[in-house]
Amino acid sequence: MDDSKITPTLAQAQAAWRERTEKGLARFPERKNLALDRLYTPLDTAQVDVLSDIGFPGEYPFTRGVQPTMYRARHWTMRQYSGFATAEESNARYKYLLGQGQTGLSVAFDLPTQIGYDSDHELALGEVGKVGVAIDTLADMEALLDGIPLDKVSTSMTINAPAAVLLAMYIAVAEKQGVAPAALTGTIQNDILKEYIARGTYIFPPAPSMRLITDTFAYCSRNIPKWNPISVGAYHIREAGADAVQEVAFAFANAIAYIEAAIAAGLKVDDFAPGISWIFTADLNFLEEIAKFRAARRLWARIMKERFGAHDKKSQMLRFHVHTAGSVLTSQQPDNNVVRIAWQALSAVLGGTQSLATCAKDEAIALPTEDSARLALRTQQLIAYESGVADTVDPLAGSWCIEALTDRIEAEARAYIARIDALGGAAAAIEKGYMQGEMANSAYAFQKSIETGERVKVGVNTFTQEETHSGEYLTVDPTVGERQVARLNALRAKRDAAKVSAALAEVRAVARSGENLMPTLISAAKTYAGLGEICGVLREEFGEYSAHADI
Repeated sequence: MDDSKITPTLAQAQAAWRERTEKGLARFPERKNLALDRLYTPLDTAQVDVLSDIGFPGEYPFTRGVQPTMYRARHWTMRQYSGFATAEESNARYKYLLGQGQTGLSVAFDLPTQIGYDSDHELALGEVGKVGVAIDTLADMEALLDGIPLDKVSTSMTINAPAAVLLAMYIAVAEKQGVAPAALTGTIQNDILKEYIARGTYIFPPAPSMRLITDTFAYCSRNIPKWNPISVGAYHIREAGADAVQEVAFAFANAIAYIEAAIAAGLKVDDFAPGISWIFTADLNFLEEIAKFRAARRLWARIMKERFGAHDKKSQMLRFHVHTAGSVLTSQQPDNNVVRIAWQALSAVLGGTQSLATCAKDEAIALPTEDSARLALRTQQLIAYESGVADTVDPLAGSWCIEALTDRIEAEARAYIARIDALGGAAAAIEKGYMQGEMANSAYAFQKSIETGERVKVGVNTFTQEETHSGEYLTVDPTVGERQVARLNALRAKRDAAKVSAALAEVRAVARSGENLMPTLISAAKTYAGLGEICGVLREEFGEYSAHADI
């Protein structure tokens, strides 16, 4: 801001106003634990340089957005996170949502798939198809994507430890559709470090896990240039208890580790960094969330330019997907969640997201029904086409509050990253339990504030009522596991066992050699080798990770 406009008169007037206001606090005390300052004025943004700190959309440091016209040219990609039971059932839901105006897929996998087991593994019992779709072989991936043109629809897959294997299956399906790899657009999450601290769906130790990630970086940069080989999971860090600053800082620390690993493997930063994408949460503090997205975009641009010497504009851009926060939704008075989700989604749009998925109102109770999933999608469409907020770029820029919050979040996140660097980087900090401890403290403080009533949770600790839950909720057919196992056994009986054995032997050989695993994973997928079979070979070669007792 122009310092010449910050006159002593303003400072004096503000000080006098503060003195007058504080005299009345005895009679009218303020609420406790407020996240924002009482008042913001130009004094709070006196150190902000409009050109270097805020700038213009589509230009470094991208505070105002990664595209010059943002939503005036094209709205964000509208996705709904979906997947349950069998591939055929999930395929029907995807086609329904696409028919309702969804513009991209977001695939949820069941727990056995996420940890690299086929549906007939003893640890899969009771979990098949429950929290996502079961994918055992290429046949399941073919059924999941049947009738969906992969050269026209982008696909985001929330998969981490076995991400390379699921990507291999996706590439094989595209080939069967006649779609060249260069035409594919989408994302695999592929962020293993956050699994060690937030979600727990890891398989292998950190070193071989990082190798799998750098292998996908190298393969995608050469063969699938429009594909994002990683979506760094800030979302899951926040959902596990982190606050807004920790969400940004810990995700950035993990991303720094991936970049350093890729560079150490011989990749050039501008060859792979444009493929790094992100997933953030949109939580309940509306103004803080908007500022968080702006601060994250600016901080990442500066890290890429100053720390890694990235010259490509696309390497400096923070391109991100947002999913509205599920952990803040309530089973009590679930209709209230419609309102919560609406302003969460609005904060993501005002913050400049490239892609958005909105929770359904019943997700605190069960998987979304078709009706609730459609309403969640309609929430995005209403914001896009009726609210007017997409008609101008970064409409809250210049707000003293928003700019001050943007500066604060960037500075505090940068300080966290410095502490993690001092511990030896993200992997070392995870081993020491640093990030986990910080997140646990934040989560404890948040929950305590609700239980003591210091933080109002409408319908939970205030404005409560007797609950009936008379609505209809989606339940997964309890026979889905049996049906999926029968399907898997039938496929194994008719596939070419010799080709499968040879492909798995090749996976083992390449795992030992240190060569890029992606080509041999694609070859194995084409033989209809099972996800569990492939990951089983890698388990034998790489070992399995077991969290330390103090983490």
